[in-house]
Amino acid sequence: MTNASFLDYRMPTMLDVPMIDTIIVETGNADHPYGVRGVGEPPIIPPPPAIGNAIYNATQTRMRELPMSPPKVWLAMQSSD
Repeated sequence: MTNASFLDYRMPTMLDVPMIDTIIVETGNADHPYGVRGVGEPPIIPPPPAIGNAIYNATQTRMRELPMSPPKVWLAMQSSD
């Protein structure tokens, strides 16, 4: 999906992704006090590196700390000169 600009940006919906067949494998976690495993954490891992790479692609400035806010990006760009 390509968007011409942020003004015309269209958020992906369920209709824009393929169907996924989920297979649940229940195994315990011996390192957790209750023996459970988390299942909600994996989606939060990829966005920060992708955003950091987009910032680098646009500014040639590598961001290595979160949050990558506009003021922090601006300061990093100024200090890299």
